[in-house]
Amino acid sequence: MPPEAVIAATTKALVDHRIYTIVPRRMGEFVAAFDRLAMPVLLRTLGHPLGFWITQVGPQNQFVHLWGYDSLADYEARCRARDADPGMAEYFKATVGMIAEQETRLIRRVELASLKAL
Repeated sequence: MPPEAVIAATTKALVDHRIYTIVPRRMGEFVAAFDRLAMPVLLRTLGHPLGFWITQVGPQNQFVHLWGYDSLADYEARCRARDADPGMAEYFKATVGMIAEQETRLIRRVELASLKAL
């Protein structure tokens, strides 16, 4: 992500925090399919992600990704565009049986006075 995208990400009002629990021993296959099939659609419709992680300690087999939005209306419009993109159907078909559980949280940024001086 270019430096200006990182700075812009820290100013997003809302973050879509997604956790996919992947069927054991299928993480590599899932990540490859996600990258190949979902990412082109997501980059077109959602923009640049804030990042991707895989759990190291705690609940295992979890793939976590974060996407930033300016407002609830921005989130809803981008999600509609994502869901309407025909490329998502190909991703869903390719990952059938790989995702055991999905958790989606919409979280909002909080300003802390102690960090403003930094």
